[in-house]
Amino acid sequence: METQLDPMKDDLPLMANTSHMLVKHYILDLDVDFKSKVIEGIIVLFFETGSRYKKTSNTGQEGCQSQCDETCKIRASEPCHIPGTNVSACSSKTECNDFAVCGKGEEDTSDKNGNHSNKEQASGISNSKNCCDIENHGNKDFLLVLDCCDLSVLKVEEVDVAAVSGIEKFTRSAKLTGVSKELESLRNQIVHELVTLPADRWKEQLYYFTCCSQAPGCGELLFTTGTWSLEIRKSGIQTPTDFPHAIRIWYKTKPEGRSVTWTTDQSGRPCVYTMGSPINNRALFPCQEPPVALSTWQASVRTAAGFVVLMSGENSAEPVQLQEGILSWYYYVTMPMPASTFTIAVGCWQEVKQQSFMATAQTNTAFSLVPSQDDCRWHEEICRHVEYPCRFQNPAARLQAVIPYRVFAPWCLMERCKERLLQLIPQCLSAAYITLGTHPFSRLDVLIVPSNFSSLGMASPHIIFLSQSVLPGGSHLCGTRLCHEIAHAWFGLAIGARDWTEEWLSEGFATFLEDVFWARAQQLSHDEVKGQQELKALLRWRRLRDEVQNSEEELQVLRPKKESTGELSESGASIVKHGLKAEKIFMQVHYLKGYFLLRSLARIIGEASYLASLRKFVHKFHGQLVLSQDFLCMLLEDIPEQKQSGLTVESIFQNWLDTSGIPKPLLEEGETWKECQLVQQVSGEVTKWIQTNQRIRKSSKKKRKQDEVVFQK
Repeated sequence: METQLDPMKDDLPLMANTSHMLVKHYILDLDVDFKSKVIEGIIVLFFETGSRYKKTSNTGQEGCQSQCDETCKIRASEPCHIPGTNVSACSSKTECNDFAVCGKGEEDTSDKNGNHSNKEQASGISNSKNCCDIENHGNKDFLLVLDCCDLSVLKVEEVDVAAVSGIEKFTRSAKLTGVSKELESLRNQIVHELVTLPADRWKEQLYYFTCCSQAPGCGELLFTTGTWSLEIRKSGIQTPTDFPHAIRIWYKTKPEGRSVTWTTDQSGRPCVYTMGSPINNRALFPCQEPPVALSTWQASVRTAAGFVVLMSGENSAEPVQLQEGILSWYYYVTMPMPASTFTIAVGCWQEVKQQSFMATAQTNTAFSLVPSQDDCRWHEEICRHVEYPCRFQNPAARLQAVIPYRVFAPWCLMERCKERLLQLIPQCLSAAYITLGTHPFSRLDVLIVPSNFSSLGMASPHIIFLSQSVLPGGSHLCGTRLCHEIAHAWFGLAIGARDWTEEWLSEGFATFLEDVFWARAQQLSHDEVKGQQELKALLRWRRLRDEVQNSEEELQVLRPKKESTGELSESGASIVKHGLKAEKIFMQVHYLKGYFLLRSLARIIGEASYLASLRKFVHKFHGQLVLSQDFLCMLLEDIPEQKQSGLTVESIFQNWLDTSGIPKPLLEEGETWKECQLVQQVSGEVTKWIQTNQRIRKSSKKKRKQDEVVFQK
């Protein structure tokens, strides 16, 4: 497969060899410089041995050689030379003081919303030398490949986690009995113990991750950078099992890097944010991009006073002043997520103040939900995802219809947000809770992003970006877009696509659910809901028809890899088919065809039964990656009678997911929406506007007053 990873093609390469080593946690320590438009700092990565080597580590040389041979075929890299740096060195026995996480048995200074106000300890390195000469290493050395683009990598080193004060508790574990006490093996075993701590010890885990990230280095690693990757090796190490499982990377972003955009907000103040680039976050930090690399992270970001740092973190960060004019912001995440979901926005954002959270929640008691017997039964089941502090198993979280939320915007848009956005958020959150149950994330920030944002909205864990375009006019556009992005908390984030080419699993579900959420947020009658949704269906059908007529057929297929969807190479590398194709950014086929498929299934099954199946799917698959067949198989298992009518997974693939154009079942339905009363009413108004506009163009100003027409609101 790797021979197809040509950076000049339209496919996006995912280069990381996740089958050999899998990142479990990132710690970022960054400085944001608006003068140079550069983000600079350190990232520490903690790994586990990949699935292909856990059971076959003793046969490492053979397996690793095939990986090296395989990688050499696809990489186009060149040696990278390191400039000297001069930063104070860490002590030989590192202690972690005054950091913004709490170890076991220590006082937790966070409030109920996760706010922290702690100081941090800076980390540093000794002078470095040029260690990038790769001529001396043998061909059999194991090669760690990370996804990386538009970054200046300055230095890579192994971290001496064994030097951390108090880390001895991990070396006394029963699991280590009989294991060699050789220092390299001991370090990797410590990392293994740390990344596999039980979920109820998450504070202790974050504390020791932080301490390890500040530990001294114990040897620089060889590395090369290519167009799409960073390749790291340690001389003489031939297997992933023996490769360092904690590494530290010094790097800088480039002003032209495609993962973030440097711009000014609507008030003319500088800002930088991740805007949903097709290359994701690989130009923000070296990472493993494939969805299978589910990881947690911590991030400390320093910037000039006056700037606010918002991030996809579980805590509502409070700034800490490090020195005059410099503030530090700290965020963390304990739910493993793909690196592509990491989001940051730094700017002179103003918080749009609101009523107290309790007062806001009390005004929405009409939305309170008593869990059904099925919901209670599902909650009693053990979650199927990797272990983390899951809200679906938290009794208090299961009763939380409106999670804590904040709104940020440039100064000039604050009044519009007060008028429009603040009152809509609790309504939309409550409607989502009624429909799907427990909110997967504990809090929500909503940011009105700069005017260069190319979409109406973008959802990430704990934060939603909204375009200023949703604020004017009535509440409909703002409400529906907010509902769409809130829906992504369940579909796209808590449940992710195992293969990124199956975008419909995120966008199709969010488009379908935005109608359900918004109807409930407005508390419409049954007839009003039906009219509104049929009008939307007609507009979406026309949009899909136009897009199908004016786009390449291969871009219209929701499952372009068909039977090979979800397959990886031996190393774990893969491609996102058409991921870099320019036209794809503007297409909505995954939204629209996905929406119509789900709408069709809801009509066949019945809305109540269908929404119950969605809740079951959420409880069964949250915290996991899925393929189309995971959803379809579960749905059809609940309605076995549909198989008699020919509704099967295979028929859905054939009619909806694996073919271009408008699906046959949809062609038959396309004309029925015109009979809807609301559709006819809107059509009449549109005709009136067109005719009036034509008359205005032809007539004089005097005549125009005589022909004034009364329009409906």
